[in-house]
Amino acid sequence: MLVKRDPLQHYSLRDRVAIITGAAGLLGTDYCHTLASVGAHIVVADIDHQRSAQLANEVTEMNEIDALAIKVDVSDPDSVRAMVAETVDRFGRVDILVNNAAIDPKFDPEHADEHSNRFEEFPFQVWKQALDVNITGMFLCAQAVSRPMLEADRGVMVNISSIYGLVGPDQRLYKREGQPSQFKPVSYSVSKAAVLGLTRYLATYFAGKGIRVNTLTPGGVLAGHDDEFVRRYSTHTVIGRMAKREEISNALLYLVSDASSYMTGANLVVDGGWTAW
Repeated sequence: MLVKRDPLQHYSLRDRVAIITGAAGLLGTDYCHTLASVGAHIVVADIDHQRSAQLANEVTEMNEIDALAIKVDVSDPDSVRAMVAETVDRFGRVDILVNNAAIDPKFDPEHADEHSNRFEEFPFQVWKQALDVNITGMFLCAQAVSRPMLEADRGVMVNISSIYGLVGPDQRLYKREGQPSQFKPVSYSVSKAAVLGLTRYLATYFAGKGIRVNTLTPGGVLAGHDDEFVRRYSTHTVIGRMAKREEISNALLYLVSDASSYMTGANLVVDGGWTAW
C-alpha cells in the first residue's frame, strides 16, 4: 500500500527548545528567527544582554513561540551552567544546542584598521581569548547541555565552523593599496579547525545515546563589506557571490531538524563552492 509522504513535516521544530549562543550576532539573529519560524522555543544566549533581550522580544512577537534572553559568557563554566539551568527551569528540557558564539574579526568599514597583527607579533592574550571563546566555549556548552539531553535520550548539537577551518585564509583579500596590511588572525583559523575534531569526538562519544552532533561550515556572508572586498571574495567561489544569511540558516534548520536524522559526526559545508576549486 502506497502512503503519501510529506518531507516538510520533518523540518518542524514545534515545541522543541533551542539554545543559540552568540545569538545577537549577524548569523545568530537569523538562526533565532529561522528556528522560531518552524515552532522552536528559543534561548537567545549572548554576552550582550541588551541586544539579546531586544531580539528575544522580536522573535516572540513574530512567532507563536516563547523566547528567553540569557546573558552568558561561554568561556566561563559557571555562566554556562547557569544558562542551561535557567533554560531547564523555564522550559523543562533542552533539545537543540547551536554552538555559534565566536570571536570573528570583521573587515567591514566600521572595523577598518583593527587587524594589523602579523603572526610574528601576534599577542598571546588575543590568541588565548579567541580559543577560550571559540573552542573552549563550545566544549563547555556541549558538556552542560549533554546532561539534560542524556536524561531525555535525545538531542541535537550543531557546532559552527568556517571555511577558514578547512583552508588557510587568503590574506590578499584584506589588502588595500596605500593602506596598512590587515590579516585574518591565526587564532580564528586554528579554533575553527578544532571545531571539526570536537564534533567528531562528541558524535562518537554519544553513539547509541540519542544525541547527534554535526558541524555547519559557512562561507563568507554579506554584511556591509565594501564593494572591492565583495568582488574579490566572489571570484573565489564557484557560484560567484557571497552568501545571504538565510542560505546559512536554512542549512542549520536541516541539521537541527529530523530531516537530518541519519547524520552525525558530519560537516555540512555551505561555501558557494569556495573549497571545491
